[in-house]
Amino acid sequence: MLKQYKEAIEKSNIVSKTDVFGIITFVNDEFCKISGYSKEELIGKNHNIVRHPDVPASTYVELWKTIRSKQTYKTTAKNRAKNGSTFYVNTSITPILDEFENIVEFIAIRYDVTNEVLYKHQLQKKEKELEELNASLEKRVQEKTSELKELNETLEKRVAKEIAKNQQKQKVMFWQSRLASLGEMLANIAHQWRQPLTELNLTLFTLKKAALRGDVEEINKLYDESKNNIKNMSNIIEDFTNFFKPGKEKRYFKVADSINEALQILEKLIKEEMIIIKTEFEDLAVLGITNELSQVIVNLIKNSRDAFVHNSILIREITISVKKFNTNLAIIEVQDNAGGIKGKEIYKIFEPYFTTKHTSQGTGLGLFMSKMICENGLGGTIDVKSKKGTTIFSITIPIEEQNA
Repeated sequence: MLKQYKEAIEKSNIVSKTDVFGIITFVNDEFCKISGYSKEELIGKNHNIVRHPDVPASTYVELWKTIRSKQTYKTTAKNRAKNGSTFYVNTSITPILDEFENIVEFIAIRYDVTNEVLYKHQLQKKEKELEELNASLEKRVQEKTSELKELNETLEKRVAKEIAKNQQKQKVMFWQSRLASLGEMLANIAHQWRQPLTELNLTLFTLKKAALRGDVEEINKLYDESKNNIKNMSNIIEDFTNFFKPGKEKRYFKVADSINEALQILEKLIKEEMIIIKTEFEDLAVLGITNELSQVIVNLIKNSRDAFVHNSILIREITISVKKFNTNLAIIEVQDNAGGIKGKEIYKIFEPYFTTKHTSQGTGLGLFMSKMICENGLGGTIDVKSKKGTTIFSITIPIEEQNA
């Protein structure tokens, strides 16, 4: 019976014995298998043959102190195999006593926990990286929030300066509209963050369950998803910040890039409202401020969206084209099928404070501001035509000879 117990222990555990000086006197097959040494290489050697150099000397001082006091020492030991690889074992070292209570040898019984320890280390590493990403994101949000606040203060100061310099009503209304647009964009940031925050929360919950299962492949997949989600959230802030950067220096910019920036800002709105956007762009550059042309395009698309909803249009299409005319003009056309504009309203559409919407939906400054940008900022014009349920806004911008 005792022999059977001994065989059962040796076959299911990693077993070794040493004399009182730590010299190996016995190892079973499982010990050889995990360490990579043969029995001939182990018998007669000091047990520190599998000691890992990372383990501090104080650990072994405590080990010998415990077993020499005739007590069992238990630990999760980090060892090194013959090939230099690391393995971990849960270990119990027990002193064997003779009839006079003297220690005659030590027996160590172990079982392999290498996978569990490595999974734990990987999980701790991922948790640390996620904490660092979270801290980095929080810092970035704080920085961008500070920039937006500073930007708002800058805009308010610019409004005050313009009023002090020139009391013309049109310029005052222009900056009022800019500030209103900034507030709306800040609200859009909050709107666009709701879904990725929900997705990030769900991913982290799933990551925790995958870690408990020890599913390394799933952990890495979910970790990458979390990083991408955080990156996308950061890009949203960057896009909106760039859109409202202060500065009035005119530069040559590609019309297509400015329009694409507006489409990127409104990407979520376009998807939610199921609007089909068709584009046809020639490669043209004009002199002006790219963000201001983007704002005109944003205003036109949002007006189309409001008309789609108001007129209950199911198939919603907006076509945007950029073409050259007479070698020295860039023509931008924004066409929708939102139901058209009534004849008596089309003549007032660019007037300040004129709106067909409820006061909670519009201020009547969007198209007026767009007209101001096209004329004063881009040196061009904006016009509108409407017939058979469609509306076409045409923006004409001069092309300098060197860019023709």
